[in-house]
Amino acid sequence: MKTILTSGVVAVALSLAGCSSSPSVTGKPATPAKSAKGGGYYLDDGPESSPPPNLAAIPDAVPRDEPLHRFANRPYEVLGSRYVPQTERRSFSQEGVASWYGKRFHGKKTASGEPYDMYAMTAAHPTLPIPSYVRVTSLANGQSVVVRINDRGPFHSQRIIDLSYTAATKLGYISQGSTRVRVEGLDPAAYDTTGEAIGQGVYLQVGAFSSPGNAQQLLDRLMRELELDSGQTRVVLTGKLHRVQLGPYASDDVAQAERARVQERLALNAILVRRD
Repeated sequence: MKTILTSGVVAVALSLAGCSSSPSVTGKPATPAKSAKGGGYYLDDGPESSPPPNLAAIPDAVPRDEPLHRFANRPYEVLGSRYVPQTERRSFSQEGVASWYGKRFHGKKTASGEPYDMYAMTAAHPTLPIPSYVRVTSLANGQSVVVRINDRGPFHSQRIIDLSYTAATKLGYISQGSTRVRVEGLDPAAYDTTGEAIGQGVYLQVGAFSSPGNAQQLLDRLMRELELDSGQTRVVLTGKLHRVQLGPYASDDVAQAERARVQERLALNAILVRRD
């Protein structure tokens, strides 16, 4: 088996260890075992004996504009198959079977070099960029979650994505072991720092900070002194800058009128930002 990543990043054997439906670390295909609930999982994987309570309350991953990993997006081979990961984020949609991975891989390195956390909202995919964000929707019940891709796998012809234990719990297929899903790529630039989608329109940008705390202080001040609600304000993370924005506004004229109000009440200059 060839090493797929270099320079201190995990090799195939370790990156495969991050996926319930991927081969074992020896390269031998995993064989399914039955859980106590009658669902299927692989080898000695499965849930912990006492998982944390209320996993459904764990928030989804929040899309962020992160730089792509230096090594985890190189072409690689596993079990005689060659995979060519995407090296840019673009429109993506796929339907197929999702599995999940749990305690056997908890704490082990993922393809990104990060430790796998079965209680985080993450997933493994053979070719999507690392890191990237996707919405996964169960075709059985319509439930959906947003997860961060930080691992490679599954390497199984009948699986398209491996979700973390918590993500699979929120989609309701822990006991079955797998379910049919739709996977849709998300553009981090289209979401604010709370995970809310940013619609098209005209916005005002009032400030940009490297510190999220400073951005939040300005946001709170704007809401208080301009009597705005949370739906009219947001912080957008672009690279390392937290951009404080107001809107959207119905037109340039309405935005310019609000810009004048910001200048008059707070002595702050704002610029117009258009999202198409």
